[in-house]
Amino acid sequence: MMDRKSAFGCLVRRKRVDTATRTRQRLSTQQLARKLSLFDVTAIGVGATIGAGVYILVETVAREHTGPSLTISFFIGGIAAALSAFCYAELACRCPSAGSAYHYSYICIGEGVAWLIGWALILEYTLGGAAVARGVAPNLASFFGGVDKLPSILARQTIFGILVDPGAAILVVLITAQLCTGIKESSLAHAIITTINISALVFIVVAGAYLGCKTGWPGYEVSSGYFFFGVNGLLAGSATVFFSYIGFDIVASTAEEVKNPQRDMPLGIGIALSICGILYMLVSAVIVGLVPYYALDPDTPISSAFAGYGMEWAVYIITVGAVTALCASLIGAIIPQPRILMAMARNGLLPSFFSDISKHTQVPVKGTIATGIFIAILAFFMDVSQLAGMVSVGTLLSFTVVALSILILRYVPPDELPILLSDQQSNVGQYLDALGEDVVERPLLQKDIAQDKLRTRKIAAWSITMVCFGILVVVAAVSTEGLSSILRFILCGIGGMLVICCLAVLSSIDQADTKKSFTKSGGFICPFVPFLPVASVLINTYLLVNIGAETWIRVLIWLAVGVIIYIFYGRGHSLLLDDVRRPINRTDNGHVGATLS
Repeated sequence: MMDRKSAFGCLVRRKRVDTATRTRQRLSTQQLARKLSLFDVTAIGVGATIGAGVYILVETVAREHTGPSLTISFFIGGIAAALSAFCYAELACRCPSAGSAYHYSYICIGEGVAWLIGWALILEYTLGGAAVARGVAPNLASFFGGVDKLPSILARQTIFGILVDPGAAILVVLITAQLCTGIKESSLAHAIITTINISALVFIVVAGAYLGCKTGWPGYEVSSGYFFFGVNGLLAGSATVFFSYIGFDIVASTAEEVKNPQRDMPLGIGIALSICGILYMLVSAVIVGLVPYYALDPDTPISSAFAGYGMEWAVYIITVGAVTALCASLIGAIIPQPRILMAMARNGLLPSFFSDISKHTQVPVKGTIATGIFIAILAFFMDVSQLAGMVSVGTLLSFTVVALSILILRYVPPDELPILLSDQQSNVGQYLDALGEDVVERPLLQKDIAQDKLRTRKIAAWSITMVCFGILVVVAAVSTEGLSSILRFILCGIGGMLVICCLAVLSSIDQADTKKSFTKSGGFICPFVPFLPVASVLINTYLLVNIGAETWIRVLIWLAVGVIIYIFYGRGHSLLLDDVRRPINRTDNGHVGATLS
């Protein structure tokens, strides 16, 4: 009886290995095209970041939080976003593969966490894309003289008591079809749309500066002063505008299609973020200078500001900018999702349907079509504005995990990694081999390591864990309402001391020669480690904790569904069940050698 069970087990394992081998052979011939240049990467980043929200966000933040000091809030929000951007830039160089934060967490932390991050990103891009698509019709109404004069094919209609938006669905279908033509063609279209949007913003800055110099900037002459809401209002405004900088994570999802990712990815992310930050600050400085913050129109603050000076015709230029910004944001929402689905399917966590790449266009056409259809249906039937907060959760979770991945990459690197389909597909293996001990698969995997190095890595791992715990204590103490001042002070003191002590420990630990070896190979290195990633985790955690309870309940339900799918499908089909590992060894001449086992 036991012999039969053993034989049956051997057959099952052999069948599983054969299936995995056939999958590897099938996918080894399918690769994404490396066609994107630095210009393409920058255009994607700027287009995905500058959405139509800036045309409305100016009034909301200025009236409720900052007053005339809105520009400084945009500057602080940009600095906070740059912390995460530095982390993304390094990981995009090290692991230039599709999947962005999912792929990084898969390599650095583990499959379970990576699945949750990937599942959260699917929610983020789906809801974000649907929300952006439903915002096009109201903006187009300005060209037709009002919402009631829109053509029926674009206007929202009520069917069986449901307010549907056919224009939003049509736009999603058109953009999806365009994205299926190829990444180079898509990036060109994205660049054209983004250029129109930037031109509209430049017009706002130049024309607004002329009017301001001519009239003496009446918006800054308010009796309340420049910092009417104080430091608390300034920081609250910074937390709000922080989300207007989200978009560089979309750039990271295209790393596998960039010609020279080690050079172009960090430059593209940095240039895109800089352009967006400068435009945001200039536009906000001009608008709050033209009109006092309390007099800004809540619906059309920028158009109304120009109309107040007799430039009613400017509304058409501003509307063109808003519509193109929505289109660019929609492209940015659809581009990364099929690539994340592809990365998850390569690792066996989703059906292989999503990993298929068109031989003609060299993009994941099936995944793109599936993504487009789902977003189009959602945009057609549902008003997802009430679910917008769920988009922020996915973003902040991915930002947090990426920052933690940098700490793990520097302090707790293992000495072997799995041969993954995603590595074979994107040639990540050649980058990983070049980095030697810099590469990580799972942070606590230790084999054949000297006792002193093992002890150091354990100390680093515990320090990273306690830093996270200390941050949670501090953020919970600051954010929880109803705590007494003494208890809040005690908790902040305990958490703060824990973070400071663990940072001191991490600062004294050698970073496994990561910085030296990777800098020699030409890659970007995140500066000020461990301080910069920890600051990023602190900011993201604070924003996560202060998201409403209703939003968290919805997100937890979505994540619970993801856990169920992972347990009943992903885990059973994971390629880690047939994990082949590649030990990393140093040769006599200092180069890295890898052997298969």
